[in-house]
Amino acid sequence: MLHQWPAQARVYHDVSVAEALPGEVGTAARVALVTTHSLMKSRIAESVREALGARLVAETAAMRAHSPVEDVLALARLLRESRAELVVALGGGSVIDGAKVACLAVWRGITDRAALIEAAVSRGASPGAWDGAAPAPRLVAVPTTLSAAEFAPHAGYTDLSEGRKHRALDPWMVPRAVLLDPAATLETPAALFLSSGIRALDHAGERWCALEPAPFSDAVSRQAMLMLAEGLPRVAQAAGDLRARALCQQAAWLSVQGGWAGVPVGASHGLGYILGAARGVPHGITSCLMLHAVMRWNAPVNAARQADIAAIFGGAEAGTTIEDFVAGLGLPTRLHQQGITEAEIPGLAARWTGDAPIATNPRPVRGAADLEEILRLAI
Repeated sequence: MLHQWPAQARVYHDVSVAEALPGEVGTAARVALVTTHSLMKSRIAESVREALGARLVAETAAMRAHSPVEDVLALARLLRESRAELVVALGGGSVIDGAKVACLAVWRGITDRAALIEAAVSRGASPGAWDGAAPAPRLVAVPTTLSAAEFAPHAGYTDLSEGRKHRALDPWMVPRAVLLDPAATLETPAALFLSSGIRALDHAGERWCALEPAPFSDAVSRQAMLMLAEGLPRVAQAAGDLRARALCQQAAWLSVQGGWAGVPVGASHGLGYILGAARGVPHGITSCLMLHAVMRWNAPVNAARQADIAAIFGGAEAGTTIEDFVAGLGLPTRLHQQGITEAEIPGLAARWTGDAPIATNPRPVRGAADLEEILRLAI
């Protein structure tokens, strides 16, 4: 019965980067920019550079998908060498998570792979208090997708050699400020933007269907789903609709807030971590593949809650309705569409180590056999 607020001071929405970033940087004289190869020559990256001006002392576009350990350590070295006072992360969940963990590595003096992996925490860990002076550098996020990584004090990073995803947690890792500029998403590929919106639906839908909901979580989760049900099809139909993009950005923001009320997610998220680490499936796509299957498997324990989701998205049964909604956006819904065969299912299921969020699924998952059942619903 505890609601915890992350150490996030400001969320700018419906605002341009050029307008908001200079004031947010404030007195910081040394700023590093972290982005990806796909964005380094984009209009939004140029806007960020112009807004930072002479304060931009370091830049990298080397962060890859799923925030590999090697990329995180390289970024931490860059931050130390440049003596960055502030980091601006421009991109999706991998860039933002990678920047969060790199900041953590600087704060804790972590310089090697073993120490970074050792810093991982269980997925059920709580962020704790954030009283006292903030460490440096802190992060400002300019998201280009709807992953909502920018609103969390935890971050995933991947050990590619083992094919496993780890999770770091520190109350100060949440970005100090977030700039939700809908124009920042215009150069994001349509499939990436829309699938990250299904990730937001995953955040909200799994919390709405939790066995022990909370009023705060219910309020933000339901509103997020209503906004996604409207906004995502509008973006799919008219890519330049900035109002629809802004609607989706705020929905993604709301979609994760229920977590601060202590309401957990479930097996869709957990299987997504496995698929991402073991098979390189992007986060948004993992939700496209798994959310409908997990809803079907969970229906015996939360059918009434699932009926509410189905109604929001215009159907009668949540699993089918969600799959139809995702397919209507032109996104994959089945494992075989990502090249994953039924023969791989036992090996994927065996990767679960017993931790959350699969451990917090509404219908208890007793072991790998249950996960195999869920995965087969998505084959």
